[in-house]
Amino acid sequence: MEGDQPHLSSDLTTPYLRKAPTPPGHEDADTAVIAVVITLVFLTLLTVLVVIGIYLYRNQGSYHTYEQPEPDTAPREEPPAKDKEEYFI
Repeated sequence: MEGDQPHLSSDLTTPYLRKAPTPPGHEDADTAVIAVVITLVFLTLLTVLVVIGIYLYRNQGSYHTYEQPEPDTAPREEPPAKDKEEYFI
């Protein structure tokens, strides 16, 4: 059976190309670390968005003018438009 499929580690001559042996259960630890990092990044982004939202809500500002308010009057009627005279130069 060993003659049917060649063993890859014996074919590779340099130590850098050989697959490093990993202790059992180490893959699960890597997956857990990646999951924790992704969760922390997500929570950090969510916290930043909440803080920005609170800041923008509290500092909305308003538009204040110091002009006197116009009294409520009937809409002005425009005077009838006169025909404009054309001047040719």
